[in-house]
Amino acid sequence: MAGTVFFSVSMSLDGFVAPESSEDLMGPLWMELQQWVFPTRFFRENLGLGEGGEEGRDDAILRETFARTGASVMGKRMFDAGERMWPEEAPFHTPVFVVTHEERDPWERPGGTVFHFVNDGIGSALEQARAAAGDRDVRIAGGGATILEHVNAGLVDEFSVAVSPVLFGAGVRLFEGVDAARVALEVVRSEPTPRATHLTYAVRER
Repeated sequence: MAGTVFFSVSMSLDGFVAPESSEDLMGPLWMELQQWVFPTRFFRENLGLGEGGEEGRDDAILRETFARTGASVMGKRMFDAGERMWPEEAPFHTPVFVVTHEERDPWERPGGTVFHFVNDGIGSALEQARAAAGDRDVRIAGGGATILEHVNAGLVDEFSVAVSPVLFGAGVRLFEGVDAARVALEVVRSEPTPRATHLTYAVRER
């Protein structure tokens, strides 16, 4: 049975998920946006940073997200930024399908991550990700434009947003250009933790 297609991102209070320039990723504002992730034990384990880290609810949410994910889809902008910053053992440990115009052979990393480069659009990438994921879920990993494209195409079953207490003022806004007339949401979870508020919504068409 096919799993759920979902996205899971951190978002600022004013609706941004990344700075405008990919060069500013890992900058001060982006670090604040991800402040709920970095202290967790799972984050340290997944990036091979050694022992330690906090275990609480933020840690559990990260673990649940990665445990359910059988494959991911991402855009070229996110891949390009990640290729520069991820460790050799990229932090996905499942197949990842990159939507791009660039033709490139699959790129296998230690630890089970294999990047596949898809040149014929999000529909093809998602179809391949579903096949690779089996009965597990498919995560639309980002960036914001790729998530929005899937939402507007009616391909996302669930939104998961961690709202961080930070203001960007400018950048990549998650829902800029959303087809709001098409999508209706039902609350699945609203859970505050000391560093973020975790919101999950099921999607249904109007």
